[in-house]
Amino acid sequence: MKEPEKLSKKENAVQALKFLLFSCSAGLIETGAFALLDKVFKWDYWPSYLIALVLSVVWNFTLNRSYTFKSAVNVPKAMSMVLGYYAVFTPLSTWLGQIWADAGGNHFLVLFVNMVANLITEFLFDRFVVFRGTINTKPGKTDKNV
Repeated sequence: MKEPEKLSKKENAVQALKFLLFSCSAGLIETGAFALLDKVFKWDYWPSYLIALVLSVVWNFTLNRSYTFKSAVNVPKAMSMVLGYYAVFTPLSTWLGQIWADAGGNHFLVLFVNMVANLITEFLFDRFVVFRGTINTKPGKTDKNV
């Protein structure tokens, strides 16, 4: 596996900002779907959370692969790596979130804490594992003058 492309401080900052902004848009999708399922349909915390999480993951992966990391990586391979990340993150965050919700925690506060943990850990996983060695390899998407 290739070493990660050496980015300047400015490029790293722009990359992190893009990831944050796309993750915020995914967070809006997750929050909206969660609110619909939790408040309108009165579903339990865990199925509401899981469905909302899946919707946000697909959105976030698609945008970040193309615009944040500008990667020409094999999509099925990259998505399976992200699936591996979520195979660990999802059960843990669902279980801990359900415990907190059952203890009387505000469902939206539980969701927010999970979203922040997801933002930080997924950025690191994407940057240093999933897209390692493929950053700025997408034809027409490289912009070294960021």
